[in-house]
Amino acid sequence: MASIVCQALGRGVTSSKRRALQWMRTAAENGHADACLRLAGRMYVDQPYAREVGNVGEAARVAAPAEVMEGHDVPPDVMSGVLHWLRKGGYDTVVNLQAFREMELEGVRYCFNEGCEVRGHWKDFKVCPQCKTARYCGDACQKRDWTTGGHKATCGTHAHKTR
Repeated sequence: MASIVCQALGRGVTSSKRRALQWMRTAAENGHADACLRLAGRMYVDQPYAREVGNVGEAARVAAPAEVMEGHDVPPDVMSGVLHWLRKGGYDTVVNLQAFREMELEGVRYCFNEGCEVRGHWKDFKVCPQCKTARYCGDACQKRDWTTGGHKATCGTHAHKTR
């Protein structure tokens, strides 16, 4: 999993969300349970590239029973992939799908600013224009984290420019 984090954050390599997900898929294919769960969750909430990278194709598709599909706003082919990765990781599909659904309905705290309690959906949070890693609920949180939260010191692009 360390290579996935390094790829996503650009530590020692060029930052690439797609490549990080490809590493996650490789780990999932090799039976890493946490990678299976993370890939399934990212596919469910439609994070960038997740549905494309996590697609299992026709051969490995799992037919999603009607009772599983009910209440989920996920296309059937994507739900099939989500179910595949959950089962491969040994997870209870009903429990995890319910957790994914609740996260999608209630939102999650994605804001990088430590003191922020805003919850929402992945796509609603602005990404730091420099490092493309940190996400913020708005300009105020981004400015606060830059000046007092320490993001200025850890933002890869800024640290690189000051050398």
